[in-house]
Amino acid sequence: MFPTLQRLRAYTARLARWGACTVALLAGCATLPPPGEEARSTALDPSTMTRLSRTLAADLAQHPGKSGMVLLDSGLDAFIARALAADLAERTLDLQYYLVHDGLTTRVLLARILAAADRGVRVRLLIDDLYTVGKDANIAVLDGHPNIEVRVFNPFASRTWQLGRLFSFLTDGERLNHRMHNKMFVADNQLAVVGGRNLGDEYYWASDDTNFADMDLLAVGPVVPDVSASFDEYWNSPWSYRIRRLFTGTTDGGALDRLRIRLDKELKKAAESTYAQRLKQADLVGYLKRGEVPMVWADARVVYDKPRKVVAKGGPDPAVHIGPLVRPVADSAQTELTIVSPYFIPGDPGVEYLRSLCARGLRVRILTNSLASNDVSAVHVGYSHYREALLRAGVELHEMRPALVGRNNARDSKLMIGSSSASLHTKAFVVDSAHVFVGSMNLDPRSAYLNTELGILVDSSELARQLLAVVGQQLLPRNSFKLQLEGPEGKQRLVWIGEEAGQPVRVTTEPMASWWRRTSTRMMGFFVPERML
Repeated sequence: MFPTLQRLRAYTARLARWGACTVALLAGCATLPPPGEEARSTALDPSTMTRLSRTLAADLAQHPGKSGMVLLDSGLDAFIARALAADLAERTLDLQYYLVHDGLTTRVLLARILAAADRGVRVRLLIDDLYTVGKDANIAVLDGHPNIEVRVFNPFASRTWQLGRLFSFLTDGERLNHRMHNKMFVADNQLAVVGGRNLGDEYYWASDDTNFADMDLLAVGPVVPDVSASFDEYWNSPWSYRIRRLFTGTTDGGALDRLRIRLDKELKKAAESTYAQRLKQADLVGYLKRGEVPMVWADARVVYDKPRKVVAKGGPDPAVHIGPLVRPVADSAQTELTIVSPYFIPGDPGVEYLRSLCARGLRVRILTNSLASNDVSAVHVGYSHYREALLRAGVELHEMRPALVGRNNARDSKLMIGSSSASLHTKAFVVDSAHVFVGSMNLDPRSAYLNTELGILVDSSELARQLLAVVGQQLLPRNSFKLQLEGPEGKQRLVWIGEEAGQPVRVTTEPMASWWRRTSTRMMGFFVPERML
């Protein structure tokens, strides 16, 4: 009996080794180069004289210690802000993004970034590695410019094929499941754009399909060096690898010139596009022409996860995680808390926390995606478990429709232009109409435990008023459904209240979602752990 058990154990061990070798073979037998061998670099000294610093000097002197903010709720304004930052930069450009999609807006921004590098601007581009599969050669061409360096964060060892990365998850999933979700665009350490937008047409209202309702802050003043400091931490961390140390292929000497020619053609095409005409009507263009950008001056601070979160264990640690830095602001609420989160999964502790706020007499409002507007159906599975509990706790719950109509009368800018459908992507909250957070952080387990995040906290009743005006437009019955519980105690069911063609509507199933989407989404709940959402 005992020898048989020994043989069984030996066979099992051989089978495990064979399986590991097979996985390694399918993953391309790839391993990462040693970490921490990249050259260190830091942001430009903010006291360095540049065109931006000279332009901003008078306003900064009039508002000592304060940072200037412009709320960018329009995708058009958000694109112009980034293009303007690239054009105005004289010394440095620092970009950090979760994903970079190809498309008209990305190509135009890339052309401007390349032009900045050609005139001597140092460009540092840090991107998460999740969506780079098959793109190493193109990234390496950009990295070949003497003034441009591209690094990827928390990279996969497998570089060339999606199946190889899938097998990498099997062998190194604990590390690879952590992703860098931060978003920023910084020029000369004087002007920063921070918020929820990645680089891609859907974030700047240029897509013919779905566009995102999203939000950024354009910032100047003392908060900007703090944004840059967070970039430097990630750039110089052992989890950031220069693409040339990962890319095993080669690029010829003419690749960069061919890229310039291709981007020049794209610029000419873009200049004649319908999107270019719409950009001319953007609010920010008008403000710049009149020389009266509506800057809000206030106290602001940067909050972010440390890059070592990708290997952190245990619960939220204020030395590492963004959550404990943001929580005290919500705790300070006396009258109201408004939350906008496209992916909202509060968990039982989150429900109890919001219940305690309602019990103190606070008004708590939440805007998130409906199933029909959510671009990640699996997230809706986690969220839907908590709807009834949230409503019973006294929370006002709203779900955005897959389209936005009308105008934002408070700021006279269209919510969405030219898209066939819309999805909520804003990550923001407002406390007592006085404190504002805008950033990349969703209120879900992935943002709390797995992804790294970045945001800006601002103490400003004016900025809060502007943000609430935008959210108020999105909460209108024609733009979102308000959820209610109807029926006798113990037999209550969810009801969605909205508006169609000016007439009130009442829906008893997930509105505007097909039978197949409702069914397939429910089935996902059996397979996807909530902590991964």
